[in-house]
Amino acid sequence: MTSISLWGDSIGKGVVFDEARGRYVILRENCVALLSRLLNAPIDNHAMMGCTARKAAQRMTDGQMTPGGVAVLEFGGNDCDMPWREIAETPEQAHRPDTTVEEFRGILTELVERVRAGGMQPLLVTPPPLIAERYFKWVTRGLNGEAVLRWLGDVQHMYRWQERYAAAVRDVARRTGARLIDLRDAFLEAGAIDDYYCLDGIHPNEKGHKLICRAIAKQVGVAAL
Repeated sequence: MTSISLWGDSIGKGVVFDEARGRYVILRENCVALLSRLLNAPIDNHAMMGCTARKAAQRMTDGQMTPGGVAVLEFGGNDCDMPWREIAETPEQAHRPDTTVEEFRGILTELVERVRAGGMQPLLVTPPPLIAERYFKWVTRGLNGEAVLRWLGDVQHMYRWQERYAAAVRDVARRTGARLIDLRDAFLEAGAIDDYYCLDGIHPNEKGHKLICRAIAKQVGVAAL
């Protein structure tokens, strides 16, 4: 690999929730920092907290392309997010995610085509699973949780809904011939996944970032920490 560029969300940015300080911070030893050191290669990190595939498509420029390099595309976690406050206030109505699965599949395909047009090799990454119980408590803070639960049907619907976006990433990889790193499978294979997540149930903690590094290292055939 002559160069590596990453477009992604808060996981790629290295964001974790610091319980002691009660806020989100960037983990110094995050998965990108660990991989950069392991691969002995700088990683041009364009990841941004809250980023969706659509936002990345709007921000991506031709000047960010490095012909011959690898373009990592890591999305889905924010694309599937729902308007929880609106749901809590009007649980009897239909609500849509930030990006529907169909829109997500199309935008991700466009991103693959754009990086290829820029001379880069696309590498797709599935979003890791979330911890439904923790995530439900997190997103309903200060809201009518009973109303949100009534709209969901059951708490595990959050897990199943997000899983559709991981399936969409796999589908785009299959249809476009792009390489894939299945982080979701790596977390599920690890077992006891609660240990790998922050209080919010969606951001991997320090242990989770090390798992991400090991999973990617295994995929590219290098010894990991």
